[in-house]
Amino acid sequence: MRAAIWLLALFAVAAAVALFAGNNQGTITVFWPPWRVDLSLNLVLVILLVAFVLLHAALRALAALFSLPTQARQWRLQQKERTLHAALLDAMVQLISGRFSRARKAAQAALTQEKTLAALGASLPQAQQVRVLSHLLAAESAQALQDKAARDAHLQQALNESADRTVLASPETREGVQLRAARWALEDRDAAAALARLEELPQGAQRRTLALRLRLKAARQDRRTLEALETARLLAKHRAFSDAAAQSIVRGLATELLSGAHDPAQLLRAWTELDASEREMPEVAIHAAQRMVALRGDLALARGWLLPAWERMVANPRGLGDGLRVKLARALEAGLDSVDAEWLARIESAQRNNPRDANLQYLAGMACMKRQLWGKAQQLLMQAGMGLQDTELYRRAWLALAQLAEDRDDAEQAAEAWKRAAQVENS
Repeated sequence: MRAAIWLLALFAVAAAVALFAGNNQGTITVFWPPWRVDLSLNLVLVILLVAFVLLHAALRALAALFSLPTQARQWRLQQKERTLHAALLDAMVQLISGRFSRARKAAQAALTQEKTLAALGASLPQAQQVRVLSHLLAAESAQALQDKAARDAHLQQALNESADRTVLASPETREGVQLRAARWALEDRDAAAALARLEELPQGAQRRTLALRLRLKAARQDRRTLEALETARLLAKHRAFSDAAAQSIVRGLATELLSGAHDPAQLLRAWTELDASEREMPEVAIHAAQRMVALRGDLALARGWLLPAWERMVANPRGLGDGLRVKLARALEAGLDSVDAEWLARIESAQRNNPRDANLQYLAGMACMKRQLWGKAQQLLMQAGMGLQDTELYRRAWLALAQLAEDRDDAEQAAEAWKRAAQVENS
């Protein structure tokens, strides 16, 4: 369509020129005494057009001639700029390929080319970022080569360059340098320095996933368990881990926080620092109760912590793994001396609803033994002793049966029970 329009326009122009030039009888007379020259109007128009074209071409030629030195300078600067970018790219390629010495040399070559361009008066709009990246690549290579002096020198230069307010640059450049510095501090096992680097970041940058991951590692290295736990919660909220991994990390940190308590008051404070979802984790609740027993604290409070795990086990016998069921039974057994009637009713009800559960039989038998219900205790412990898989509970069950037999002066059953308990110890 466009070609057809251009063709029609060309025909129209040709027709107009033909009509104007064909019937144009005008003349132009030029008097140059003593001569007189008569020229047709068409010839004069053609001469003017040709003169204009020749004059324009001459001016263009002169402009090109006088611009040759400027073009030569621009070409040289362009070549140096290409060399600069090539060196920067080469430094990146050498770094990711594991050739750290070559990467450092390429980064230093990029810095040299940038200085040359600056000395020649060439102003690159991205000059500051080029310098920062070159120093960062050189520092990364020095870190891989264990040249900490060179790494610190390049790092400081990168920080100085990125902090220059007179040059327009994105703040992400400096934040990237600080994040790399924090990572290098972690590699050097200097968690305090890594945390200090992270604290220098703006508030928004501190909540980025990469910064939170670094903070989590640094807090764990520096044994700041509570800070690590709070950071892990943020990472789980940002979906930085899978659900299973996030739950495992939070569970481990919560357990570590409870393990750091050295008296019941500290343990209670640590427990209050946990979220409601973390307190309902069976592993965390069981560990907290075990710590309370070990610290000789309030056992009634510990049983309250165990209640969600207990209800979960009762509602779904397979809701907890075998290991957790055993740990729960041990934690409750440790407080049977002070157990109240409500908990005894829970244990008896659970055992009646799951009569084949050896762990519940053992727990109910030990509870009956504490309440001096000898016959029922013997019956339940005997059934448990036949089905328990955990060696420690199996040994305790037969030791309790041996004690009950000795109290009845039944030497034969006592000897059999002692024998079974001894077999576990010797195995």
